[in-house]
Amino acid sequence: MEQRRLGRTGYKVTILTIGGAGPGFVPDPQEGVKAFEMAIEKGLNMLDIAPSYGEAETRIGLLVRKYRSRLVIAEKTMERTRDGAWAELKRSLERLGAGYFDIYQFHAVSSLEELDRIFDRGGALEAFLEARDQGLVKHIGITVHNDMRIVLKALERFDFDTVLIPVNVGSLVAPSPENDFRPVLKAAIDRDIGVIAIKAISKGRWPGGQRRMIGDRPFATWYEPLEEQEDIDKAVWFTLSQEGVTTYSMSAEVRLWPRIISAGERFRRLSEDEQKEVVEYFRRKEVRPLFPE
Repeated sequence: MEQRRLGRTGYKVTILTIGGAGPGFVPDPQEGVKAFEMAIEKGLNMLDIAPSYGEAETRIGLLVRKYRSRLVIAEKTMERTRDGAWAELKRSLERLGAGYFDIYQFHAVSSLEELDRIFDRGGALEAFLEARDQGLVKHIGITVHNDMRIVLKALERFDFDTVLIPVNVGSLVAPSPENDFRPVLKAAIDRDIGVIAIKAISKGRWPGGQRRMIGDRPFATWYEPLEEQEDIDKAVWFTLSQEGVTTYSMSAEVRLWPRIISAGERFRRLSEDEQKEVVEYFRRKEVRPLFPE
C-alpha cells in the first residue's frame, strides 16, 4: 500500500490508518482483535486511538506491544486541563504498553472556549509540552470534527505537527465555512503539517437524527456510511486525492474495513475533473455534509 510522509513528523505512513474505534466498539472483542491483525497483515502502519473509543485500549493493548516497532501511534485526550491530560496520558500509556506516543492530540475540540481552556494557565497544553520534553510524546496534534474555522484559529495559536479533520466528498456537495476543509489543507501544505482525514465514507447523518439509538443502526458509525464497493472506492479515492492529505483513518465499523482496505490497495489519484465528477455522482445519490447540522 502506498505510503506518504506525515508532514514535518517525517513518519512514512500508509494512506490508510487503523481506526481504534473499530476494535473498541465492536460487540465481540475477538472480532475487533481479528480486524486489527488483518489490517496489520495488509501493511497498515499507523494507529489512531483514544480512551473514548470504548474498550479499544484494553482490547488491543497486547497487540500494540507486539507490533510497536512497526506502528506510528496517534493517541488523543478530551481532557482540557493540565492535571486531567497528564492523568489520561499516563493511563493510556499503561494500557497500551507503548512506551511513548508518536503523536498526542487534543481530541474533538468543538469551540473557541475549549481552545481557551487548553491554552490557559493550567490548561492541557502544559501537560503536552511537559510530556514532549520528557520523551513521552514526540509530536503534538489537534482533532476537530465540526468546524474547520476552529482548526484555523488553533493554528494561529500553536504550531501543531498534525491535524485530524473530516475530509469527505459530502463537504463539497454543499460547502460551508464549517465543513470546507480546503483552507485547512492549504495551511497544512504551507506549514508542512501532517493531515489525517476522517469520515471519508460518510453518506450523511442517520435518518432520524444523530441521536438515533446505536442498537437501531445497522453499522457502528455515528453517521450513515456508504456500503457499496464502488461508492467506497470513489469516496476514499476522493479523500486521498486532496492535496495535503496524508492518510485516512478507517471507520468505526470493522465490517467495512475489508472494502476500505481494498479501495486503499487499488488507490489511484483522481484528476481535478474526476474529482468534480465524483462530487456530482454523490450529489445525485443524495450524499449530505455532516456539518453544519
